[in-house]
Amino acid sequence: MDKTYYEHIDETIYSEKLPNGLQVFLLPKQEMSKTFGIFCTNYGSIDHTFTPIGETEQITVPDGVAHFLEHKLFEKKDRDVFTDFSNQGASANAFTSFTKTAYLFSATNNIEKNVKTLLDFVQDPYFSDESVEKEKGIIAQEIKMYDDQPDWRSFMGTLQTMFKNHPITIDIAGTVDSIHTITKDHLYTCYHTFYHPENMILFIAGNFEPNQMSQLIRDNQTSKTFEPLNELRTQYPKEPEHAYMDEKTIHMPVSIPKCTVGIKESVKPLEKEEFLKKDLLQQMILDHYFSKGGKLYQILYEENLIDNSFFYQTTLEKNFGYSLIGGNTNKPDEFIQRMKELLMSVKDEQLTEADVDRMKKRKIGQMLRSMNSLEYIANNYIHYAIADIDFFQVIPEIESLTREDIQHFIKNWIDEKRLSVCKIMPQ
Repeated sequence: MDKTYYEHIDETIYSEKLPNGLQVFLLPKQEMSKTFGIFCTNYGSIDHTFTPIGETEQITVPDGVAHFLEHKLFEKKDRDVFTDFSNQGASANAFTSFTKTAYLFSATNNIEKNVKTLLDFVQDPYFSDESVEKEKGIIAQEIKMYDDQPDWRSFMGTLQTMFKNHPITIDIAGTVDSIHTITKDHLYTCYHTFYHPENMILFIAGNFEPNQMSQLIRDNQTSKTFEPLNELRTQYPKEPEHAYMDEKTIHMPVSIPKCTVGIKESVKPLEKEEFLKKDLLQQMILDHYFSKGGKLYQILYEENLIDNSFFYQTTLEKNFGYSLIGGNTNKPDEFIQRMKELLMSVKDEQLTEADVDRMKKRKIGQMLRSMNSLEYIANNYIHYAIADIDFFQVIPEIESLTREDIQHFIKNWIDEKRLSVCKIMPQ
């Protein structure tokens, strides 16, 4: 394994790409009592049009297959894998996002046994017609539950105002109609195409001996065979840079209106240097203006347009990016108008060196505090590794940002044509 020491954070990563293509990262932290493991595939809900492994013709599978597959991998012919982890003193979980699916556990003992269980259950699929039909009812209830949540409807509604053709506008779980068309053949096709070791990352962080852990993983993978994977060919529709629609209103049984303003940040793949800089600047700029000490937050608060539900978030992924700003407000139309005015005014801001220094120190401080969490490190390391970026080199990248970098970003950040709004209004 390769061993890399990062002096600025006093951490050591062991990494290795196995002969089958699996990328392995180990972060030993003997001072921790807990170990966290995550096994992730670069496959999410937006990857529904692709060329299956070993074939030449492109197919499109029903919406929600990636999430359905995540559910079904835990169920084997003779048992439920959650029970295996529980019997070994571990807490297990999984998640599906727009771009990835991950399986994880945390434990304080039986670490090697739990790592082996993690690898083996993900790499040993079992789907039957009967179990697939049974799962449809469970996931349909999950979809209906989310449809009743104003925050989720606001989130998806804002994405649907920003993006016209991109599959990010489709719920990660699919729709009640789409999941009822899923078959076990769909699951096996997607599994064998996207769950290939060449398309996956394993990250283990916590209390273990790295050479011993590395040997266990290597032996486990050597005992399995996988069909060669030449190149994953997924296809996404072309997406315009401007927002699809100006505004969308959804009526729900809420007592206070909820408004979210969306910024359509990106619609195309970015080279890793450009990706990292844009990703960092989106986070830092939003934080600078909309954190509780931020200038624009203070304006909105003093004008009584927001309350404690106010939030902001930003996401940049392999072929899309967006920022969301919003919350509950008794004055939805005033909030929308004022928010757009404030965002448009940002391009004329002249930041000082002190502003820039404060932004950088704040971001680095947030990262260093969060690095007390194994889950935070592992999830972020995988997120950036998929983009071929070393997460532990992000802090030096932040330090290297200049006032000119940030000034150039804010000058070009907001275009009114890339702004959209979703309102959740009382019925």
